[in-house]
Amino acid sequence: MVGDRAERARTCIMGTTASAAPQSFTSSRREKGIILHGNDMATDRRSPSNSSPQMVSFLNSKAKSIITNKVAPVFITYNCRVEFQMHDDLLPANYTVGRVSDNMPEHYLVLGEYFIVQDVDSRTDVLNTTGSYGAPNLRKAQGDSPIYGMGQPSLHGFNQVLQRLQRAGHEEIIFFCVREEPVVFVRGEQDFVSYTPRRKENLHENLHDLRELTPEHLELTIRRELCDFAKLSQNAFYVYNDIEHFKDEPHIVSILSEEDIHVTEEIYKRALFTLPSYRYYRLPLPMEGAPLEETFDAFISVLRETPSLAPHRDPCRPLPCLLFSCQVGVGRTNLGMILGALVMHHLKGAPKQAIRSERTQDRPEFQIIKMLTSRLPEGQQVLEEVNTAIALCSKMHNIKDSLYENKTKLAGIGEDYQIQGNSTKRYFLQRTLQSLECYFYLIVFNAYLHEQYPLVFAMNFSQWMCSNAWIYRLLAAIDLSELSAPAALVTRGTRVLVASEYLAPDILSTAKEMKVSNFRRVPKMAVYGMTQPGSEALSAVLSYLTEQRKHAHLLWVNLQEELVVEGNGQVFIPREPTCLEKPIRVCTQNPHQLQELEHTLAEEVLRSEKWLEVMLEQERQMRMFKSCHTLQEIFSQQGSAHTGLSYRRIPLADHCAPHEEVFDELLEAMKSTLAENPASAFVLSCHNGKDRTTTAMVIATLTLWHFNGFPDVVEEQIVSIPHAKYTKGEFEVVMQVVRLLPQGHQMKREVDMALDVVSETMTPMHYHLREIIICAYRQIKAAKTEQESQVLQLKSLQYLERYIYLILFNTYLHLEKKDSWRRPFSTWMYQVAARAGVFAILNQLGFSEFDNPKDMSLARLRCRWRQHLAHALPVRGELM
Repeated sequence: MVGDRAERARTCIMGTTASAAPQSFTSSRREKGIILHGNDMATDRRSPSNSSPQMVSFLNSKAKSIITNKVAPVFITYNCRVEFQMHDDLLPANYTVGRVSDNMPEHYLVLGEYFIVQDVDSRTDVLNTTGSYGAPNLRKAQGDSPIYGMGQPSLHGFNQVLQRLQRAGHEEIIFFCVREEPVVFVRGEQDFVSYTPRRKENLHENLHDLRELTPEHLELTIRRELCDFAKLSQNAFYVYNDIEHFKDEPHIVSILSEEDIHVTEEIYKRALFTLPSYRYYRLPLPMEGAPLEETFDAFISVLRETPSLAPHRDPCRPLPCLLFSCQVGVGRTNLGMILGALVMHHLKGAPKQAIRSERTQDRPEFQIIKMLTSRLPEGQQVLEEVNTAIALCSKMHNIKDSLYENKTKLAGIGEDYQIQGNSTKRYFLQRTLQSLECYFYLIVFNAYLHEQYPLVFAMNFSQWMCSNAWIYRLLAAIDLSELSAPAALVTRGTRVLVASEYLAPDILSTAKEMKVSNFRRVPKMAVYGMTQPGSEALSAVLSYLTEQRKHAHLLWVNLQEELVVEGNGQVFIPREPTCLEKPIRVCTQNPHQLQELEHTLAEEVLRSEKWLEVMLEQERQMRMFKSCHTLQEIFSQQGSAHTGLSYRRIPLADHCAPHEEVFDELLEAMKSTLAENPASAFVLSCHNGKDRTTTAMVIATLTLWHFNGFPDVVEEQIVSIPHAKYTKGEFEVVMQVVRLLPQGHQMKREVDMALDVVSETMTPMHYHLREIIICAYRQIKAAKTEQESQVLQLKSLQYLERYIYLILFNTYLHLEKKDSWRRPFSTWMYQVAARAGVFAILNQLGFSEFDNPKDMSLARLRCRWRQHLAHALPVRGELM
């Protein structure tokens, strides 16, 4: 990416011994340059007389004599001390040129595509503090805590800030630069001023999300390139100071050597030599959303190594001054100041007078925040402390006010419209969710401080989050807007009803005989699976199970998490007309909420008395619905004829590993059913009877084996097929978990046996969990787009995680059997498995045989468990 371009973009000025080495390079602007492939060399070699004007100027200024040879001309400088070769076409071949507009000069671009722009001007200094204090928007947090924030200063401005803080009586100063983008400081008239690389498409926006390379590395690369460009242009380079009006742009700056350009650490670290109690840290914070766990870890490392911030510090010594700075001194600086305020609270206690924001103190909290604080120890106190810290640091920006402003803007958009091809509602929803995520993480971080500050941070934040992985589960449900989506979306034509036949092809060819698609039974067990039946199909299946199979007692589990209704005897699911294949997820594990939404939808369809567009198996049609029922209603209707029938709704997400609570609910439902009748049968269904149904059938099979005894284990045969170990599920991360578990190999063998037994009845589907893991991964290379590649990567990881969860659940069944599984699986995972390091492994999930999981964001629990938000559908409800 950027790093690769930076490496390719280095000027090749070298000694004659190095010049003979073969080199290859590419360029979209290559003209007739020397191109080396292995040891072959192109025949076109240009003399200095044929070089570009910049090259000729460079040669005339440097060379006393020129000696030609077969590789490239050798130049000897005027002092006869330096001999070098200049591959003249290597310079334009490796570097890219561009211009902001047609009427502006063309010049070299750093890192192959970026313009250099001055990133701070007088208009950004709202508090007007640059002249008197040295930095824009310099301010102190309210109260008596020594917390300061500011925008980007120049070199002299920063020295002025330090002097001001010293005069204010601050002996110890800890400075945090929270910029994630690379910044270089170019020599001006009497100062060094900050510049940043920016794209032509948006010269006002800094680079962000550069996770592959550190900003320090990029800054050094940019400085190297700027010096090279200046050498090619008579020691000059073009920069942009006014990107609003472009008056007299671009400006020419003189660059004679690297001493004319400073990187960030040169500006901030050199004070260490003159101020013994000063320290500097680079703490990159994101422009939007919450920081990564590693960023919190870095902040905690500072607290650990600072005696004056330790929980048992000397109370007679003053607290250190915490100074935070980003570009303008608003968003990221404000976030850094809040982190500092939370630390000071744990050292000094609450401020004497409570401070609240008048704009948001009467606003209701978001549902996700209520759920979080209800599960955290002393959750309400933790929340109040965060609100106080936000208010203390709100002189320039209030995170909570901004959150509610974005929510108000989102709610104010009636009919959605497009701006530059993007949904306006989607834009404001993302902004709101990013602000909400940041607020969520501040509360979580304060809860971490409550627990770990007295323990002198025995665990870093990343480890603590893995030991409390339920927080990631909660974060995945941050967008609850679908819960408020009106049922009238269907009757207005915004959404369409899609027949289950369209979504669930009858691969097993059972619809003719059983009236339902993909009906099957686990051999020698009373466990059945199928698609979601309507009234007629339900009656036929129940008759078969009770009359032919002689099952007097049945537990039927509906696994669908999307809304489902039966209209005119057919099962329908609402979908977006432009995305018929994508399910509309309702982020709730509460079956009663789903049933209420389905009831409202059924009533709306009947009340409308309109012809509605529906998607059938082959075509679109218009239908007038004479009847419309929920699944709860059609199962209740069968209760009178089949008194032994019990119905449960346990929502399960497609492709993903089931939530820990799903295992709990399935196990509890089976336990209570078997307690009534040990010969009970279990029926499981989802929209296509494939993915979720198969997973639940495996869970049911394992559970029944623990009740009734395991079958004899078939001795494993030696398989000589290449890569057979992957179809056997022997991935490195799986075996890492297996080695961790008591009798891990046995736990895995039993799960494999259950998978084989369940998959035996569905061979035409070509669906076997162990096989589709590696199949999905191998399809990534054949993906035609980056989005398709991401979808396949996510799917392969989700299947892999599902396999690991089945092994963990089987281990739980073994270990907790002596207590009749009184402790739920969810509790066991957080009390036992988490302590053993299971979530730490899942937080680096990947195919380490082929890739480095650290290079994939989806390897993280935080990204993988909420990835469904990245491919979200149009926004239809209000954020709650």
